[in-house]
Amino acid sequence: MKMMITKPIPEHTEAISKICSDGWRQTVQGIYDEEYQAKNVEYWYNHKKVLNDIQNGTYTHVAIIDDQVVGTIGGVLSKEGVSEIYVFYIDETYRYQGIGSKLLDEFTAEHKKNGATVQYASVQEGNDLGIPFYLSKGFKKSDENDRYWRYI
Repeated sequence: MKMMITKPIPEHTEAISKICSDGWRQTVQGIYDEEYQAKNVEYWYNHKKVLNDIQNGTYTHVAIIDDQVVGTIGGVLSKEGVSEIYVFYIDETYRYQGIGSKLLDEFTAEHKKNGATVQYASVQEGNDLGIPFYLSKGFKKSDENDRYWRYI
């Protein structure tokens, strides 16, 4: 399996939309009803918004295997020294193969190069997929809110 981490391009829109929609629904399964899930997915992961977010740099990296997008990460430098992860999902078929680690490493390296010294991720309470991953990467839960953070 040869994987490549690269910047997303417009042609990745549909795959990113599907990966994020599916991943978010898996994260909130049993927490929110189907109607709320559908509205949220339509708002955040519709093709027009995803394409716009690719073009404005919010989606920063994708993982590609055999010409197929299998994961994505995105976020911004919100203020001086602060890296924010806004979106981070891996296609469930490809989880637990190191893809998330590679995406996070690329994202973090880019932000460190641009002056980030601390990194935040907002994680859904009860997210049994995301929370263990972030903890394994040195993130700690904030005492103030549901965010996780680490020095980088």
